[in-house]
Amino acid sequence: MREDVAQRCLDMARHMADTGATVRETAKVFSVSKSLAHRELTTRLKILSPTLYAQVRRQLLYHKAVRHLRGGEATRRRFAREKSEKVGNHRQD
Repeated sequence: MREDVAQRCLDMARHMADTGATVRETAKVFSVSKSLAHRELTTRLKILSPTLYAQVRRQLLYHKAVRHLRGGEATRRRFAREKSEKVGNHRQD
């Protein structure tokens, strides 16, 4: 494995473990795709640092367990925003 790839993988894992960030947030910080970030945090990290992998794996499992809650909250906010925009756009004659 190339040294720069290995270092980026370890940096992403440390960032995720320290901040509790999601895979998407971590990918954005490191300017890589979500798919690449996920692959590095699951496949490559297991080889590079098993102890760090265990920490990141717990974080990944937690985010997977609560993603339906986040999705529901995002949908609720979206519909509330759309409703307030509709109310504010009525014409008064």
